[in-house]
Amino acid sequence: MNILVLGIGNILFGDEGIGVHLSNLLKLNYAFSGEHKVDIIDGGTMAQLLIPIITSYDRVLILDCVSVENNEIGEVYYFDFDNVPDCITWAGSAHEVEMLQTLKLTQLLGDLPPVKIIGIVPEVIGEDTAFKLSDEILRASVLAERLAIKYLQELGVQVDKVACKDLQQIANFSFKGY
Repeated sequence: MNILVLGIGNILFGDEGIGVHLSNLLKLNYAFSGEHKVDIIDGGTMAQLLIPIITSYDRVLILDCVSVENNEIGEVYYFDFDNVPDCITWAGSAHEVEMLQTLKLTQLLGDLPPVKIIGIVPEVIGEDTAFKLSDEILRASVLAERLAIKYLQELGVQVDKVACKDLQQIANFSFKGY
């Protein structure tokens, strides 16, 4: 089985880049082995351009920020794309085209593999260029990391921690790529 972990977000706008930062954290701090192949990709803000990549995998885990009615900053949502909670809109991000619409389009084309989503409600979106993550996002990222690891393990992936790089430090240098 080929598994994609896809980090989505604009790293120039603080919390809005949490999906990319989390994907980089997984890439730097863990080794994945076993019979399944795991690829971790920084999808940035290019939602529709990701369709050919998404459709080439058997399973997809998306890491992103989400907008939620009556939101609680730092709240973590974990769900199947087939069962998106009504309160989640994804609106208000700095993505070129929203990820929700991209997934819906891919589903309409009949090519969407099973998708799990881990979304965090951000504090900072698109105000000033900043790599600094809010305290709420840093706290929430611990749960998001655990959920991502648990999901991969449930799929039969062997996950080994190989480093303990700090999320804020990773965010500070995400612009260089990992």
